[in-house]
Parts: sequence; C-alpha cells; structure tokens
Amino acid sequence: MTPGTYVVIFSSSRSNQDQEGYAAMANHMERLARAQPGFIEMQSVRDPDGTGITVCYWESEAAIAGWKHHVDHTAAQQYGKERWYTDYRVTIACVERSYGKVVS
Repeated sequence: MTPGTYVVIFSSSRSNQDQEGYAAMANHMERLARAQPGFIEMQSVRDPDGTGITVCYWESEAAIAGWKHHVDHTAAQQYGKERWYTDYRVTIACVERSYGKVVS
C-alpha cells in the first residue's frame, strides 16, 4: 500500500450461538465493500475457534465513512453486535510505510 492509504482493521470473535445467515451476510458485505467508491483491497482470515481479522484498504477517511454508513453495512453491524460476535474491535489507521515481497 502506498503512504496515505487508509486501513480499517476489524478483529472479532464469533459467538457459539445463532450463526444463521452469517456466511451469506459476510459474502454480501465483501461484494458490497468492493463496489464502494474509494475501496482498494480487502484481506480476511478466521481461525477454527472463530477469531478473525479483516483488513480493508481505502483511499480516504471519507470513503471509510461512506462505507460505515451504508444502509446494508449498518444492518450487518447491528446483527454482528446482537448475534454473531462475542467481541470485536475496529481500528482505523493511515499507512506510513509498506514493504515486502508480493507474489501475484
């Protein structure tokens, strides 16, 4: 990522109950995020115990705010709080440096 890119890091622990609809909603949120203005890239992993992290890169804070307030995303956030996660954290940061070996 280039300096000045914004990153949203969503870490969570899934609950052991009422996961109906989770996979469909997660897929819908990914497709929707990728279609938003200012979206750059998304990476997501989850371990077998339900702990996960999604890293999403955006062009600006305004793009992040647009995504946060999208009506479908707002509904998904509410379901997550009420049913799907025992805990979660959202961290927003600005990239200062990025380096490494990337294999396409």
